[in-house]
Amino acid sequence: MAGAVLIAGATGCDRSASGGQEPAGQGKIGIDLPRDDSDFWRAYEQYVRKDVAEQSIGTLPITSSHNREDELRANLQGFEQANAKAVVIAPQATYVTDALLGELFRHGVNVVSVDTEPEHGEVYMAVRANNVDYGTKACQFLGAQLKGKGKVAELQGARDSINAYDRSRGFATCMKEKFPGIQVIELATDWKGDVAAAKLQSTLAANADLGGIYLQAGGAFLQPTVSLLQQQGLLKPAGQPGHIAIVSNDGIPQEFDAIRKGDIDATVSQPADLYAKYALFYAQAAAGGKTFQPGATDHDSTIIQLPNGLEDQLPAPLVTKDNVDDKALWGNNLGK
Repeated sequence: MAGAVLIAGATGCDRSASGGQEPAGQGKIGIDLPRDDSDFWRAYEQYVRKDVAEQSIGTLPITSSHNREDELRANLQGFEQANAKAVVIAPQATYVTDALLGELFRHGVNVVSVDTEPEHGEVYMAVRANNVDYGTKACQFLGAQLKGKGKVAELQGARDSINAYDRSRGFATCMKEKFPGIQVIELATDWKGDVAAAKLQSTLAANADLGGIYLQAGGAFLQPTVSLLQQQGLLKPAGQPGHIAIVSNDGIPQEFDAIRKGDIDATVSQPADLYAKYALFYAQAAAGGKTFQPGATDHDSTIIQLPNGLEDQLPAPLVTKDNVDDKALWGNNLGK
């Protein structure tokens, strides 16, 4: 596996061939899966389990917190009691882990946080992409499609989510600076598809001239959005009169199919495969006592300094009809 910017003389990860049956004290890793109600997170789980099996990584029994705060707390406490050397988590509400991260750090358990950046508490490495850039890319694409004029609905995530905050900030800043002629209608959804559909339905009723939609999470919002537009006779193929331009985030196979059909125009491919790959890479590095420093990596990303740790910002390309069939995109390789 490709490494990153290593210090302390480290050049790679120590991989056991034990199939997860290492002797006690050899650096077990705890992995908690955040949720299973999203196509994106189901894809992430597939990659995690595949990589663990193929690399014979020694792990404790993998848990799932089902997007529940109490379950995440219990699972982390279980990892600590089992003497995990490192844990991989993906907290959806980052404030939940604040106190726990401090406790884990004091007990020598290194934390790798996937997709989200904990606000407080020591983190060994956050593995995510630049979510501000997600919003910026969506803004630039929609702004060009609408030629700088009209109305756009933004289906936002949860208000307590760092990812929703970053995507909203990138989108709003770009719209204000580059496309002041576009009115943005912000719709908070708490990452719930039914809430998104209800709010979008009301927005469409009040804005017959809506020209674009930004979906902050395709895994949660794609199906309800397309179904609603279809029910109302508003699902016009891209390039035809009356088409509502849609940009999504995630990079799941369903979004790629929707791009090919012309139902939506683009998505930002959030790297589920790389999230799994490098979360496990850093967890193994942490268990082995390796350390990193800010700077460019050898896997096309950049490690940045956080107030409470480090973050590896992985690449997340914009996908349109021009590159949707690129075999390098994980959404075209899931299950292969």
